[in-house]
Amino acid sequence: MSQSKRLIEETIKGSGVKFNGDQPWDIQVLDDRFYDRVVRQRSMGIGEAYMDGWIECQNLDEAIARIVRVYGDYVPRVKDIWITLRAMILNKQSKNRAYEVGLKHYDTGNDLFEKMLDKRLAYSCGYWKEAKTLDEAQEAKLDLICRKLSLKPGDKVLDIGCGWGSFASYAAEKYGAHVVGITVSQEQVDFAKEHFRDLPIEVRYQDYRNMKNEKFDHIVSVGQVEHVGYKNYRDYMKVAHRCLKDDGLFLLHTIGNTVSTKRGEPWMEKYIFPNGMVPSAKQLSQASENLFVMEDWHNFSAYYDNTLMAWFKNFDEHWPQMSEKYGDRFYRMWKYYLLSCAGAFRARQLQLWQIVYSKHGVMGGYQSIR
Repeated sequence: MSQSKRLIEETIKGSGVKFNGDQPWDIQVLDDRFYDRVVRQRSMGIGEAYMDGWIECQNLDEAIARIVRVYGDYVPRVKDIWITLRAMILNKQSKNRAYEVGLKHYDTGNDLFEKMLDKRLAYSCGYWKEAKTLDEAQEAKLDLICRKLSLKPGDKVLDIGCGWGSFASYAAEKYGAHVVGITVSQEQVDFAKEHFRDLPIEVRYQDYRNMKNEKFDHIVSVGQVEHVGYKNYRDYMKVAHRCLKDDGLFLLHTIGNTVSTKRGEPWMEKYIFPNGMVPSAKQLSQASENLFVMEDWHNFSAYYDNTLMAWFKNFDEHWPQMSEKYGDRFYRMWKYYLLSCAGAFRARQLQLWQIVYSKHGVMGGYQSIR
């Protein structure tokens, strides 16, 4: 047995995951170079080995969940230290780089997202408290946001990172709101303009830092702060503060990290979300200090497991219609993305938060809504 194999087996000892075992979450190693690759490249090595067909796993999501539950902190290697130092020196989420994630990820193809997501194309965690299907969970999430904001007809709402317009269309149709959405994806802008021309919705191809002195009754940001970066959290909060009316509410929906970092996950940043990183509670609290009162903090991260598994089911079922366009390597990459994330949420390594802020505190207290 190689030294690399012994090291990796010792690392995951206690997870219940074995190499070449007979359980559905066991990892089948098809190329023995896998072990050295993982020792050298860590998470990047695992992801790329899967993309290259060096390993297989019947229940990849459960394998990741089991490993993550027992795999604690580690001593950074030289390459990890360099990645962190690079992130500290550069502003990887600067204005000049802000549109990279739109071009590489969100503009991948509307056909892909239409087949994978729900009918409103909500690309964030659904609210499965009473929902049985993905459509129901996403409608419940959108309604939850509207209720948390006490949204009423005629309210003007800024949607920072509006995606394909799921919140904007729901808020306009169900609550009579007027929504301005901004996104760094041209595909999303084109989609929204085509589908919502008859609703009081304006969608702009715009970075949040280019917002002028417009005022809004409320602000919503769903799944966007993950692209902001730790160097820009304060500026992000300042933009929200400047654009929010004094008596308005700001709802921030985000994936959350249990530790504060200065870098994104290497494989995810390279292949899925360039320049992305997940904020911690500490980072968000510091960024909002002296700007906002935190009225409510709602964690429903376990529901992201349900959401991701539903996305994968849709993606996998519709793959024959997309395989010629995207190719086999894309399939393995996208499968690894969805299932590894599901495993991380199942293990509770990643969180999902909805935070409600006010500028001066809600008089009499904010009533939490669940």
